[in-house]
Amino acid sequence: MRSWEGPIQTGPVPEDGADFDAIVVGGGPGGSAAAGYLAMKGQKVLLVEKGVWPRDKVCGDAVGGKSLSHVAALGVKPRLEATPHFRVTGILFSSPKGNSVRVPLPEEDVERLEAGYALPRAQFDHLMFERTTELVLEAGGAVVQGADVRTVLFDDGHGGEDPGAGSGEARTVRAVEVRLGGRQGETYTWHSREVVGAAGYRCPVATALVEETHGEPMVDRMHYCAGYREYWQNVEGCGPEAGDIEIHFVDSIIPGYFWLFPVSEGVVNVGIGMVIGLMDKQKKKLKAMQADVIANHPLFKERFANATMIEGSAKGWQLPFGSPRKKESRQPRRAAGSGIRLVGDAASLVDPFSGEGVGNALVTGEMAARHIVEGLTPEAYMEEMWAMLGPELTNSYRMQKLSRRAWLLNWFVGKASRKPALQEMMTEMIASKEAQENLHSPLFMARTLLF
Repeated sequence: MRSWEGPIQTGPVPEDGADFDAIVVGGGPGGSAAAGYLAMKGQKVLLVEKGVWPRDKVCGDAVGGKSLSHVAALGVKPRLEATPHFRVTGILFSSPKGNSVRVPLPEEDVERLEAGYALPRAQFDHLMFERTTELVLEAGGAVVQGADVRTVLFDDGHGGEDPGAGSGEARTVRAVEVRLGGRQGETYTWHSREVVGAAGYRCPVATALVEETHGEPMVDRMHYCAGYREYWQNVEGCGPEAGDIEIHFVDSIIPGYFWLFPVSEGVVNVGIGMVIGLMDKQKKKLKAMQADVIANHPLFKERFANATMIEGSAKGWQLPFGSPRKKESRQPRRAAGSGIRLVGDAASLVDPFSGEGVGNALVTGEMAARHIVEGLTPEAYMEEMWAMLGPELTNSYRMQKLSRRAWLLNWFVGKASRKPALQEMMTEMIASKEAQENLHSPLFMARTLLF
């Protein structure tokens, strides 16, 4: 058994009623980052995770350049390098017509090992959680696995009664009530005035803040994506150690897309994603759509002819996109208030074009920790979060909407496959927010595409 396939020892369970400087709910990348950064600042942290390691997490498995500075700062990068992984050097896009274009990642980033990796989330999350456990315990905190947060407890901010659901900023978090050991297990109450919600799209802290306290919707089906993933071995054209990840726009799947992400040792993450509100109109199941593409599409049936799916690897999940909502005053939705800060998927921050969420989870994990240590307001957190991530998420949403049009994809990919300047522009767009803005300049695009 390899190290990331085994259990993680997290120490004793804190006493019922114990107090902490901060409580982090969720031990994925965002929660691990928040807890790790808090511990590095000397905070006494409680990190609670519903799962028990080893555990799987469904994802595209890519860890992009945005993530790597935090992976390094938390001391995880050497551990990642020492385990099997796939080094990403480019992205291959194909259009419904079957034309393709390869977009290399910036050469200097590839050479510095800062371009990106792909590895199973079960492996990546294990490395992150294991390192964060060390940091938290060294700082005098506690880490608990198998911890199901049943209730988020509030008061009026002065030790008085909870003003109740719908009371908004009159309410302040004071504790979480957690059950250990399943349905018949024991319940603990742990106290803190600072709680980070990092438990994904079903995060109980997010529900308590957004729906219960402020009466605002958690789910917008036009801004949520359904994803389906399988692991396959021996897919033709997918190298074992380094190369491209692939995104394919296939007629039968549009307005979604089909991906092939090698993750290491000849294993490939094969998946499909589509906005739930658009999928409702398709009246098709993602699993069936993927099976049809693999078995019958001319680009893929030969590549999968000698491939085998890893038993038990088929799983579905939901991705809460960070695309801007028309009617929300706080974008993409409320992410802080009442002593709570939400990070990653719990804050609905998945990139609406690529479906990548780890980078924004790590970014906001660090941001939440810093705001707690510096005593900044919830509004300051939401303002900084959207100022940093909003332009990129807005651009990605525009690209997602453009990708729903098969004729436009055919034209763009066909043009890019014959025009090196356009390929260079796409590489710059991956590396630069400023270059992304050019996508929405009609003059720039006309000059680039037509001349």
